[in-house]
Amino acid sequence: MATLTIRDLDDALKLKLRLRAASQNRSMEEEARQILRAALQQPAPAAGTLVARVRKRFDGLGDVRLAIEPREAVRQPIEIHEAAARHEKSAEPPAARSRTRGAGHKTGKTRDA
Repeated sequence: MATLTIRDLDDALKLKLRLRAASQNRSMEEEARQILRAALQQPAPAAGTLVARVRKRFDGLGDVRLAIEPREAVRQPIEIHEAAARHEKSAEPPAARSRTRGAGHKTGKTRDA
């Protein structure tokens, strides 16, 4: 028979194992063997894609068909040069912009002065 050593077992987990073993009138070693035996006797999960496993799980619930709403017509994208031209028409004149931007920080003088 082989020997298995389990290191760094949480104290809470060890306490649960000890209580479970005591409730079954077994030693902690025997209870650990029983737990391992039971866990490894179950068949391994079937390999497959996630989609296949999800479909299998929900297969018994039946199929759901949702109505697909018709799509609206796709709008034509705005041309960048058209948007820039509209922006320039609505903006203040360049001369007025340069006077307000050039205000001195402390003196109140403009760059043009």
